Amino acid sequence: MRDPLWRMTAGAQAEAVRRADVSAVELVDSHLERIAEVNPRVNAVTQLLAERARAAAAHTDRLRATGATLGPLAGVPFTVKETTAVEGVPTTFGSERFRNLVAEADAPPVARLRAAGAIPIGHSNVPTLILAGMHTRSELFGDTANPWDRSRTPGGSSGGDAVAVATGMAALGLGNDSGGSVRIPAQFCGVAGLKPSTGRFPADHRAFGPEDPGPASQMLVTDGPLARTVGDLRRAYEVLAGTDPRDPRAVPVPLYGAPSPGPLKVAVVTDPGGQGVHPTVRTAVETAAGALRDAGYDVREVQDVPRMAETLDAYGRITASEFAPAWPTVRTLLGAGGDRYIGMMMERTPPASADELVRLMGTWLNIRRSWAEFLHAYPLLLGPSFTEPPVEPGLESRDLAGRDRVGSGMRLCTVTSFVGVPAVAVPTGVVDGLPCGVQIVGRAFREDLCLDAAQAVEDRLGVLTPLDPRG
Repeated sequence: MRDPLWRMTAGAQAEAVRRADVSAVELVDSHLERIAEVNPRVNAVTQLLAERARAAAAHTDRLRATGATLGPLAGVPFTVKETTAVEGVPTTFGSERFRNLVAEADAPPVARLRAAGAIPIGHSNVPTLILAGMHTRSELFGDTANPWDRSRTPGGSSGGDAVAVATGMAALGLGNDSGGSVRIPAQFCGVAGLKPSTGRFPADHRAFGPEDPGPASQMLVTDGPLARTVGDLRRAYEVLAGTDPRDPRAVPVPLYGAPSPGPLKVAVVTDPGGQGVHPTVRTAVETAAGALRDAGYDVREVQDVPRMAETLDAYGRITASEFAPAWPTVRTLLGAGGDRYIGMMMERTPPASADELVRLMGTWLNIRRSWAEFLHAYPLLLGPSFTEPPVEPGLESRDLAGRDRVGSGMRLCTVTSFVGVPAVAVPTGVVDGLPCGVQIVGRAFREDLCLDAAQAVEDRLGVLTPLDPRG
């Protein structure tokens, strides 16, 4: 008896559909059956698009019957974060207030995945308005459980997608990341995730109308895929990259850059900023470093990354200043207790004056320059996505100590989002029943180098998912 279709990689699923080994309808039905089996235990898929997905799959099968050339992701089911528009479906942000906010059109990354043949099978859970914390708990849909251990958070804010992918409910997840929201759930759920360079993927982050958000929201937030294998991340990357008239920020940079003339240098920073790292995470970084050495990389430990403390301060001041005018209204939309996470930041970080904000924007560019120089010397950086194993749900909203602990844990994600460079999260193994992982950061628009290195790690350390949360 063959394995269920949902166990296959996205690449294998698409190839099977193109070869007519299976129909796209069969593939979608396999995933819908899997969702029915496991979603009641993990609560990752929020709005199931079953009939829409079956109709899209039937259309794919009709195209194949005519001899048409199918796309590179033909028939592959994917989930879409509740923040990202799917035409004709509410984009709720996990908030009761936006339960009926029906999208008029697909967001650019959804449209690009569809054009490649992939099929949206459901929306996925987020922290309310992606502001209620790192743990994926929304006012509208409740808590998403980590499929490895219900007492641990799956991370966020793309936690619903990470769980859906990890448990085989979807082959790909479409999340977004402004400080770890793809990479942290990837580490906590044992899957791979890509945060692209700022400007690599087109997007439209206008949430509630025609007005664009401020510079922090424009520059820090990048859409990114999650998958069970690095190879599937690469397939999604090749589809999602490019330009779109709806996003003038997206630039037509080649997908693949020039090859390195010799062994590629990799800087290893186990404890970025010197704030402490859990032994399990330290071992994960060391294990990944060993895998890269075995693959022929020139792996070197370095003292630290550039300007960690200054970058975290600038990130906080700029985002708090941009957010301050809307905060009195936004906090009323977050539900009971949902305002604690951002509220603690706003109390601690007063908005900057106009003069201060101008200076901070200059600091932002200066920090990016420092990182460009660092990554010129070391084209890749290996470090943790989060400096602890998965923590308990809601730790960041419990009190200031919990918030500081989570903020410290995600610090390398925060800094690399601020700098705008790409990173790939890749698993390294399982310790004490929980997945471990690292991230590989690269030069701007060299996602290909990050993916190559992550593939080398995966080839030597293996793939952890899909897993069964019913056991």
